[in-house]
Amino acid sequence: MGDSISTDRYTPRQRTVYRKRLEDELEVFDRHLQQAEFVSHGTIGLELELNLVDDAMQPASLNQEVLSRLSDEYQSEIGSYNVELNLPPQSLDGDGLRTLESGLRQRLDAVKSAAREAGAHVAMIGTLPTVTTEFLEDPAWITNEHRYRGLNNCIMESRGELLHIDVNRMESYRHDFEEISTESTCTSMQLHLQVAPNRFADAWNASQAIAGVQAAVGANSPLFMGRRLWHESRIPVFQQSIDTRTQELINQGVRPRVWFGERWITSVFDLFEENVRYFSPLLPEGRVEAGKPVMSGDNPGLHYLNLQNGTVWRWNRPIYDPNGELSHIRVENRLLPAGPTVKDIIADAAFYYGLVKYLAEQTRPVWSRMSFATAERNFLAGARDGLTARMDWPTLGTIDVAELVKTYLLDDARQGLTALGVDTDCIDEYLSIIEGRVVNRQNGATWQLAALTEAGAGSRPDTPQRDEALQRVVRQYLVNQESGSPVHTWSTSVG
Repeated sequence: MGDSISTDRYTPRQRTVYRKRLEDELEVFDRHLQQAEFVSHGTIGLELELNLVDDAMQPASLNQEVLSRLSDEYQSEIGSYNVELNLPPQSLDGDGLRTLESGLRQRLDAVKSAAREAGAHVAMIGTLPTVTTEFLEDPAWITNEHRYRGLNNCIMESRGELLHIDVNRMESYRHDFEEISTESTCTSMQLHLQVAPNRFADAWNASQAIAGVQAAVGANSPLFMGRRLWHESRIPVFQQSIDTRTQELINQGVRPRVWFGERWITSVFDLFEENVRYFSPLLPEGRVEAGKPVMSGDNPGLHYLNLQNGTVWRWNRPIYDPNGELSHIRVENRLLPAGPTVKDIIADAAFYYGLVKYLAEQTRPVWSRMSFATAERNFLAGARDGLTARMDWPTLGTIDVAELVKTYLLDDARQGLTALGVDTDCIDEYLSIIEGRVVNRQNGATWQLAALTEAGAGSRPDTPQRDEALQRVVRQYLVNQESGSPVHTWSTSVG
């Protein structure tokens, strides 16, 4: 969905032509995988979505004003109060993690400077706690671009009825929306891992196996619409926000477009084939209308296949990139929230890259001893309960996620990073942040929940007392974020 599209409506003829082109390109991709040479050396990359807020800590619909002050390296997102920054691909070895941190800090500072000039502040957080139903029902919530209007229209037309959001834990939220506006509340970080095609299945399977652990350790979205919900509420909110299925289709077992998946894979082709087999075209934009070439050098552009892939929101998405002398394949790890700090983000990246490297090279990999259904249950448990989650793990049975990480997975991640050639002092610095979270039982989610209790003990949702408490929590969050200290060291006192 990163590319512009030419319209926000499509005809039945456009959809029919698109389907045929999509099927043709799947066959081209199959041949390309079997015959072509791909980039084989691994690189990493990172994308980060941000919220803009005003002085009252409310969402500020100023992304166009902010982006006008930045280079085209920065992009809009669907919400008019969101912007995205991207880091270029780089190597992980040596002091690559520190280079990643420096690059992220530099780009984040540029966004902050542009936001100040536009009259806004920047919040790196999974879900902005002060977003309200009223704001998301105002037409100004959406960025006024064809790709976002088109996405909104196509999802709502496919669904054919109002969008129902229903999330429960400590408190509950239920509401019907006329647009997919709640999707804009789900701001994430996305980690990219480029791998050779013959290693992709191992990297993807490993990513799926640890998704629950990632969600639990990195949770930073416990306050949706000002209510105490899942520790990583982005997970259910995002799935419900882009669900094209009515209840009858859900009852029939039709797959959701925001999808964990249903099986371990043997090839990257498996995932692209599922995209074509199971999901009807959502944005049937023609190649010519999109301004895309048939070939990128000697590599097939695969416009239709890539656009279809961009409208199936897997938590670990396969990416085919034709640009460059050789095309390449990468895993896009999409399940982590933004923030809380730059240090926390790089620590999450180090933990992910190290674990995937270690687990993907085991002679008896974890996915050969764990059912796919167990991996999905772990994922939902991690998102729901955060650092208090319990998970099923091969040879260990049911175990607290904090104990699993502290006693077992931190050492696995360390070995993986060492095998990747990462400097020992980098490994020590960033993995100590993950260790601090599980030892102190404090990540972004637990801090926000504790801070809300401190700021507004006894307050109830949709009351002036709760609204004031949320504003104080977000303001203190931004102060702590600006300090740069990792979230496990934050005091829960609220100024």
